[in-house]
Amino acid sequence: MASYNEISVPTLARLVGTPECPVLLDVRTEEDFQADPRSIPSSYRYNYLNVADLAEQLNGKSVVVYCQKGLKISQGAAAILRCKGIDAEVLQGGQFAWRDATLPMLATAKLPVADDQGRTVWVTKHRPKVDRIACPWLIRRFVDPNAQFLFVAPSQVENVAERFNATPFDVQDVFWSHRGEHCTFDTMIEEFGIRSDALNRLATVVRGADTDKHHLAPEAAGLLAVSLGLSRMYRDDLAQLEAGFMLYDAFYRWARDATEEGHDWPTSSTQSKL
Repeated sequence: MASYNEISVPTLARLVGTPECPVLLDVRTEEDFQADPRSIPSSYRYNYLNVADLAEQLNGKSVVVYCQKGLKISQGAAAILRCKGIDAEVLQGGQFAWRDATLPMLATAKLPVADDQGRTVWVTKHRPKVDRIACPWLIRRFVDPNAQFLFVAPSQVENVAERFNATPFDVQDVFWSHRGEHCTFDTMIEEFGIRSDALNRLATVVRGADTDKHHLAPEAAGLLAVSLGLSRMYRDDLAQLEAGFMLYDAFYRWARDATEEGHDWPTSSTQSKL
């Protein structure tokens, strides 16, 4: 049983991928990280000796700290943050416990180089519809919560990527793009190593909507319709992106928790007589 300042792996697993996920700090030593350079999705690494420097930017946020086993390093780092007024918990059992629960782990070797603010920067064509909303949602929820997305004219994606050290995605002839029958959302799930039943289910819906293959999932046509509607509602791509995040948050929770639930009317013969 987790102590008052610990969070269990099952509890954290229910939060990862949702807007309620706390800030996850990986404070493993370099030696421990090199022994297994995978991380819990959406976490970022920080030197445990310097965690007090994060107090200002973590103010008002919930934080979960983890090291290899959830012992002295994460306990000490979380205690220092609490001394700074931060709501900080320790992951019970650390990265080993998450790993042993066979939960998805992020392949950090595939992360683009971060900018001087510690963010990954991505660039794609403007006026997004499906994949170019789904991929940023996936990145923010499972890869880099602070990622920055640049939407530019199609002819300038490559130039902007070069000039601003950004990673291009969902355009032709780049690493993060369609592969065969799969779309960019599929590619990111596979390359980052974050496959799960829920994300696999959502990926099928995204693929069906993005490639006009609605037979893949009955929800694909609905996702396309809402995506096209959002593109008409917002002139600003970043405003559309923020609105789209709520859409994908809902689809993810359906894919994880509600696929067996239906809805009909009337719900019973008794109600039909009322």
